[in-house]
Amino acid sequence: MKLRDILGEDAKNLLNHASGEKEKSFVSEMKPGMIVTTDLKVISKRLQEAKDGKKFLLLTLSDRTGAIRAIDWHNAEENDTIIPVGAVVRARGKVVIYDERLQLNLDSQKGLSLLEEGEYDVQRFLAITKRNVNEMFNKLLSYIENLKNDYLKKLLKIFFEEDKTFIRAFISAPAAVKVHHAYKGGLLEHTLSVVELCEFLSTKYPESIDRDLLTSGALLHDIGKIKEYGIGSSGIEKTDEGELIGHISIGLEMVSTKIEKIPDFPNNLKTELKHLILSHHGEMDWGSPVVPKTTEAIVLHMADNLDSKIAQFREIENREFNGSGNSWSNYDRFLNRRIYMKNRDMI
Repeated sequence: MKLRDILGEDAKNLLNHASGEKEKSFVSEMKPGMIVTTDLKVISKRLQEAKDGKKFLLLTLSDRTGAIRAIDWHNAEENDTIIPVGAVVRARGKVVIYDERLQLNLDSQKGLSLLEEGEYDVQRFLAITKRNVNEMFNKLLSYIENLKNDYLKKLLKIFFEEDKTFIRAFISAPAAVKVHHAYKGGLLEHTLSVVELCEFLSTKYPESIDRDLLTSGALLHDIGKIKEYGIGSSGIEKTDEGELIGHISIGLEMVSTKIEKIPDFPNNLKTELKHLILSHHGEMDWGSPVVPKTTEAIVLHMADNLDSKIAQFREIENREFNGSGNSWSNYDRFLNRRIYMKNRDMI
């Protein structure tokens, strides 16, 4: 089945690739010696002081193709005051190599200019999955079709075959703002990977795992993210609902509402499925209201965590290696480490 069969003509408008803006360089195109004027999003900033007492502003700036370190020696304190993290700026300067990686040395005059909504193309900040969306979605549908539990199969078909509004949102949603799969189609890509990992583990330990329950939990564990994240004026942003409630609670409510439409849905099955959603982050400190207390729950958590961690490593390598020849990434605050980056073309 193709998405167009489910969504009709709406499907062709989903996940369109960004417009081909050429007049401003993307991060992936920057080379040492280039003089650039381009629009970038402020990911982080830190006002620092050199040994001679001179203040400078160290920033991380990004677009959909990657991130680059930037330094402002000229208007550091002023720009630190007026430019918040998350803002979009027009950056002007020279690309150099410093400490074995690319750096943008900002101009003394208008090195950074704060841009307002409407003054830049939001598509510059919206990365899109590189995988085929229709193929991924069909693979998910095949897992649903192979379920033997009629109640779980009915529940999943209500979501993934009957609810066009849900499908439209699910296939285009990101899985995060910036940690992993932070691009359009990222939620679909991440969900499929988690389902595939759970499928493998259910065949590895068939005597311990209810395959249908685990697969269903994998398919549904992150569905609340369709409401947790939205596309704002500078890319992916958390919605008010996402900030106030979070995707775990949102997803639980969505599943509970659909289950009410299925007569005689077993209470024990409903409880175990809800537990999978509530516990998939694994620890209360990581956002789960409860820790995994069934075999299926601990497997789902491990698969979810594994796929997110591998994606983080991959995305750091793609962003920071980028032909630079660097062996080590910058320190990543989400992974709490630097990572060793290999030139995979040489492996």
